[in-house]
Amino acid sequence: MKVISLLLHEDVYPSAIGGVIDLIYGTNQYLLECGRPEAFRLELVGEKAKNIHLDVPAQFVCYTTLDKVERSHLIIVPGFKGDVSVVLGKYKDVISWIGEMYRCGSEIASMCVGSFFLAEAGLLNGITATSHWAAAGEMQRRYPLIKVQSDRIITDQRGIYTSGGAFVALKLILYLIEKFCGREVALAVSKRYSIEIDLVSQAHFAVFSGQRQHGDEEILKSQSYIEMHYASNLSIEQVSALCPTGKRNFIRRFKAATNNSPIEYLQRVRIEAARKILENEDCPLTEVMRQTGYGDIKTFRMIFKRLTGLSPRDYRKRYSRR
Repeated sequence: MKVISLLLHEDVYPSAIGGVIDLIYGTNQYLLECGRPEAFRLELVGEKAKNIHLDVPAQFVCYTTLDKVERSHLIIVPGFKGDVSVVLGKYKDVISWIGEMYRCGSEIASMCVGSFFLAEAGLLNGITATSHWAAAGEMQRRYPLIKVQSDRIITDQRGIYTSGGAFVALKLILYLIEKFCGREVALAVSKRYSIEIDLVSQAHFAVFSGQRQHGDEEILKSQSYIEMHYASNLSIEQVSALCPTGKRNFIRRFKAATNNSPIEYLQRVRIEAARKILENEDCPLTEVMRQTGYGDIKTFRMIFKRLTGLSPRDYRKRYSRR
């Protein structure tokens, strides 16, 4: 039987705690129904032996404390609410404990922005990791040694697992159930809880927000120009002319500020506009292309799928109000 330690503190998302409990106990129940032994023993672990009061009308009781955990096969770090810097500063002892448990042989899994705990412990340096799509940019800035892939649902390297944001993170628990108990058990649990098991990308959930927190005024003007003229036949020469530093230096500055090259930024703005049209209007794809600056259907479909994980047709089926 594998011992799973679910980390608990007052800033966690209660849905993450409840979701893990449901899936782990649901797996054990399914195995018992099949005449097989339980696979997991789940313990809630906190810094202190007391009820953990959240900032919502809910509380959890820790089974044990960090200093009393002698052995754990897997530690699960849930997502949290609040400012990243404040939360990381608040739980320095927890982060040190996570690092020490990994060095002693425990595997570590993070849900959503729980990945920041792993990053702060230095466990993600040099490997691929994911997080909530909205926090991926901050993670890459804070921890440049991590290979952050914001579109990934799950990563699995060196006994360290990370997952995408919010309820998508429950797919990591299904992944771990499959890894430890087999495909048949994971499928049964996924059906019982109506969770799609094989979704591999969270890109279609992401909202492109413009990446404007860098403070470079000339690049901000260039971004605004792209956002105003994306539907036209816009060239990088036109945009770089707004910044009197030369095209090559402009491209370097733009990427340093936004984490995208100017052409990548233009494509993201266009695809975000296309997504909104597909969600709200019932016009043909040729009209979507015309409104977003694309002249070739093959190019449009290719870029749309690369940035969202879905074809334009599938995106409309899933998200259109109609």
